[in-house]
Amino acid sequence: MDPIGFAVPSTVPTHWYNLMADLPEPVPPHLHPGTRQPLTPEDLAPLFPQSLIAQEVSTERWIEIPQTVREIYAGWRPSPLVRAHRLERALGTGAHVYYKYEGVSPAGSHKPNSAVAQAYFNAAEGITRLTTETGAGQWGASLSMACALLGLECEVWQVRASYDSKPYRRMQMETYGGVCHSSPSDLTKAGRELLEKFPDTTGSLGMAISEAVESAVEDPNAHYALGSVLNHVMLHQTVIGQEALVQLGEAGEQQADIVFGCAGGGSNLAGLSFPFIGQNLREGSTTKVVACEPAACPSLTQGEYRYDFGDVAGMTPLLKMYTLGREFVPPAIHAGGLRYHGMSPIVSHAVNLGLISAIAVDQDTAFTAGIEFARAEGIIPAPESCHAVAGAMDYLRTSAQDGEVVVIGLSGNGVLDLASYEKYV
Repeated sequence: MDPIGFAVPSTVPTHWYNLMADLPEPVPPHLHPGTRQPLTPEDLAPLFPQSLIAQEVSTERWIEIPQTVREIYAGWRPSPLVRAHRLERALGTGAHVYYKYEGVSPAGSHKPNSAVAQAYFNAAEGITRLTTETGAGQWGASLSMACALLGLECEVWQVRASYDSKPYRRMQMETYGGVCHSSPSDLTKAGRELLEKFPDTTGSLGMAISEAVESAVEDPNAHYALGSVLNHVMLHQTVIGQEALVQLGEAGEQQADIVFGCAGGGSNLAGLSFPFIGQNLREGSTTKVVACEPAACPSLTQGEYRYDFGDVAGMTPLLKMYTLGREFVPPAIHAGGLRYHGMSPIVSHAVNLGLISAIAVDQDTAFTAGIEFARAEGIIPAPESCHAVAGAMDYLRTSAQDGEVVVIGLSGNGVLDLASYEKYV
């Protein structure tokens, strides 16, 4: 996958940042589902290319971004960090409020940051087809886009609740050339068993993962791509926080005092916050990070920190994470991208170490905040992003001090989620 060769602006990050290098304690290893022993690279080879497996276990602080990936990133990176002057005025706060807006990507969210990287590394090793799961559809659309740009086929299993309620997301995937199935489906053994056991299920990300993994394992030309949870996905997303640190400095701010990000599987939260946490650990800055998860799927605030499968069928490695249990099926909340029973192991580890705190936000509060944000700033946030907006707004109304710097992760736009807003407007 050779680069095209055009000049990439110097403001596009050249490396991904790896929090593993700066953590005071290592992240507990992933375990083989059969032996319960730490995974080896050979165990992951049926699912991932060697380059991503190396990233999964790497403890190097900086990992170079391939030129081809940077060329694609340059289409929308760096994403804007915007001072929310109108929101500040609407809330009557003296704090300095910024939002890092990932909705400018072609797919409308932060997800292409990892989709492009994963498609690149798979294509470079000769893989011709990727399978994946998606909730709201942002990840499925992003991987479909990345596969189109890099010459791969893409097959997506979408959680039934979102497949039924968000048809435009499926159309977006198909426009990029992806194939999208409602999950659970009758196309896989895992899907058929789930349908027999739970015929009326609204589906879950854990179910969709089982189907996508099964499909990949059975095809020697296919690999599986995951939109969140694993370390290499968190790594790719750190372009967000790296840019935000530079942009805050350019705005004249010494540091962010508090950062709010929505949390489902962990990729958006990690991408925004890990560079700030790394700065805290290396340089003694004092940025607080708040994970804002849905009250309907509260893995961080109500889950147990233990080993669990990443999917419902028990086909994935065992991950040490905050989990509600792999068979937990959350209500069909509008923020489909946050409907996951667990949380990224490295995010979970950071929470367990006290580097990240967590709050749960109910759906009505999230959408109310999203509408208020839209009417102040003009951007309609994705339902997932609304949780971070709501957490920040509550803080700004109750606790923020004049001059304090507050950063909100606006992980995507809600233009294809307007049906979710209908009952709130």
